[in-house]
Amino acid sequence: MSVTVAPWGKAGNRSASLYTIANASGASLVLTDYGATAVRMCMPSPDGDIADVILGFDTLEEYAQTQTYCGATVGRFGNRIRRGRFMMGGRVYQVSCNEGRNCLHGGGGAFDKRMWTSKYDGAGNSVTFSLVSPDGDNGFPGTMNVASAYTLTDDNVVRIELRATTDKPTLCNLVHHSYFNLAGHDRGDVLDHELQIHSDFYTPVDEELIITGEVLNVADTPFDFREPRAIGERIRQVPNAGAGKMPDGAFAGYDHNWCLQGESGELRPVLSICDRVSGRGFEMSTTEPGVHFYTGGYLDETVVGKGGVPYRQFAGCTFETQKFPDGPNLSHVPQSRLNPGEEYLHVMELRFLA
Repeated sequence: MSVTVAPWGKAGNRSASLYTIANASGASLVLTDYGATAVRMCMPSPDGDIADVILGFDTLEEYAQTQTYCGATVGRFGNRIRRGRFMMGGRVYQVSCNEGRNCLHGGGGAFDKRMWTSKYDGAGNSVTFSLVSPDGDNGFPGTMNVASAYTLTDDNVVRIELRATTDKPTLCNLVHHSYFNLAGHDRGDVLDHELQIHSDFYTPVDEELIITGEVLNVADTPFDFREPRAIGERIRQVPNAGAGKMPDGAFAGYDHNWCLQGESGELRPVLSICDRVSGRGFEMSTTEPGVHFYTGGYLDETVVGKGGVPYRQFAGCTFETQKFPDGPNLSHVPQSRLNPGEEYLHVMELRFLA
């Protein structure tokens, strides 16, 4: 195993770097301190063919310009907050709204657009990125110290640990946002990928893609992935809220939160996915209570990725393990409040198939 570092341009007055972790099986994970972002995740198929299985870009400038969140660490609050408002300690807070009238992934210019500090451990096969988010950052209370750590093992496990502390009560719902295509980032869409999610319930959304507060059973719906099935098998049946992003008659696919089985806070397997042609796949484990499965329905050919490849609709899918969207405004769902003296810890593991 090894960790190597190379320069990768400048973001403002700070120099960015690329960090490459390589293992004995030929797999590698390439990261940057801009947005604590995963840039490439190169994994073997069962016959040893290596492919980069996450969407992304070739240059730092493209990451600075994109609104896709490819590979980034997002926060303070991953997903959506209705109208960017929440109450804490008897006070109403207004945070940055960057998706119409609502806050998405921490608001404009949030963690995915920041330069993080970095520390790498060659012996531990890991890179840790750190960020200080000041009191009032995008409207959120409290100074928060954040860390995003990536590890690649010799048996092709990618482990992501997200940690945070605060000096005032605040919200903390950090999310890793890679788009996966297990055939390879440049190999078309993911609709034939076979997916299983260990979940009996999901949270439907309204016309702004914010959860309604209902918690519904997946049985007899296109949200039922309790048994393995192709992502595209029932994707046209997904109610297309669309958030005004899609023309009439178009469909956007999945952009929803599933309520995961098992004890929140404990690392347990929650889903598995496989590209049936190449055989590449992984089992995902997390400590979080929910996962937001997004099938890239709003991608189009204007999103030009690595190697000049257009990332068209459904080119990749995300699995954003998380607390629930708009949780601060819904008392009956898992909450994201972080208090002084507590440590936020969110673990996500991808165990790639041998």
